[in-house]
Amino acid sequence: MDWDEYALWGGKIADWGAAYHKTLRDRPVRAQTAPGEIAAQLPSAPPNGAEGLDAVMADFETIVMPGMTHWQHPRFFAYFAANASPPSMLAEQLVNTVAAQCMLWQTSPAATEVEGVMVDWLRQALDLPSEYTGVIQDSASSATLSAVLTMRERATGYTGNRDGLSDKGALRVYCSDQVHSSIDRAAWVAGIGQDNLVKIPTHGPRFAVDVAALEAAIAADIKAGHTPAGIIAITGGTGVGASDDLGAVLAVAKAHDLYTHLDAAWAGSAMICPEFHADFWDGVAGYDSIVFNPHKWLGAQFDCSIQFLLDPQPQLNTLKIEPEYLKTSGDAVTNYSEWTIPLGRRFRALKIWFLIRCYGLDGLRARIRNHVLWAGELCEAIRQMEGFEITSEPILSLFSFRCPGSDDDQQRLVDALNDDGRIYLTQGAFEGRKVIRFQVGQFDCTRDDVMLARDVIADVWEKIQ
Repeated sequence: MDWDEYALWGGKIADWGAAYHKTLRDRPVRAQTAPGEIAAQLPSAPPNGAEGLDAVMADFETIVMPGMTHWQHPRFFAYFAANASPPSMLAEQLVNTVAAQCMLWQTSPAATEVEGVMVDWLRQALDLPSEYTGVIQDSASSATLSAVLTMRERATGYTGNRDGLSDKGALRVYCSDQVHSSIDRAAWVAGIGQDNLVKIPTHGPRFAVDVAALEAAIAADIKAGHTPAGIIAITGGTGVGASDDLGAVLAVAKAHDLYTHLDAAWAGSAMICPEFHADFWDGVAGYDSIVFNPHKWLGAQFDCSIQFLLDPQPQLNTLKIEPEYLKTSGDAVTNYSEWTIPLGRRFRALKIWFLIRCYGLDGLRARIRNHVLWAGELCEAIRQMEGFEITSEPILSLFSFRCPGSDDDQQRLVDALNDDGRIYLTQGAFEGRKVIRFQVGQFDCTRDDVMLARDVIADVWEKIQ
């Protein structure tokens, strides 16, 4: 392909993309294909000769698209949305075209310096103290792993990387029983181990970690000769939106000199709205590490996760490795590859810059406020359905419910809804029962999209009786 053909097809694909988004409401949200159906349509061996892009695009339409779940569909109510606003998509086109590997300042100074400013713009938007700096990670999983590795190294006097962990004893990390599975995985990968990830019960209307039980667990571990290493708090947990009392958890951590990480991957975006701070953000100042995902609720195309750091040095002490070929001569600069696990880095800051400039914080706040309002309205509508039960009240734009019947009936309804195609939901587990989870967060959804879900749920439920 030469550059003239590239320009021709670039225009065609942009037109295809605009048409795709304009017609998303006409498509089923979840892919309707059976396992293996897509792979069966692909040749078993690669071609030896070149093929024209017209043939490739034709196969893309007929083979690939039927097997895609449409995450940008305005009636995507499963998981948490991975939004892609038009400005962030255009920024990604530029990033893909320039195709820079932005691991060091010198490998693309603009990427490094725009990243620093964008992290600070978001720090201001979330009303974090000026002491915080940070880095753009690919996902909250990577940020959490970075924080857990830092907990490990700090607790071992930064000797774990050098010596290994065989003689370090039991390093303990504490969290609530509502944390995301990425916290478990971080404990695995960091060598902490599942048995040393101490999960504390939750209570209250926001399912906050029991701080007295947290304090007791730490005291018991110290008495047993274990080494407490850190605490992970949550704001807006994935299951039902569980949110800890951040100030109380931080006080326990400070009393024991423990490193702290706050997982606000989803709900952190809503903190650009000051009215949510009292319930979800008070006490945040002082956490050593905080992560939130602009690629969820703010509209920055996946992947884009911000890790704020009160002091970056402990994480640098944990992750920085500097062979001769990566050293930068001259004036002191920031090399963000030293702040993260991967060496290679994409220019993720550009899409944040485009996004915030094109919508402004007020435009982004309006979307989030609408989503919270509409989720509450839908929750009340489902509450009025005969035999249906709200199992967790709305926390921001997330709630859960049950239809009449057993756990098997919950799964039967979820499967039928997703096969129907008009909306997409997922099941969850809460207080020992299967529930149906509903979250509003797709960037372009409307109130009509959200409220239609009530009619679809009622219609499908009637059909499967």
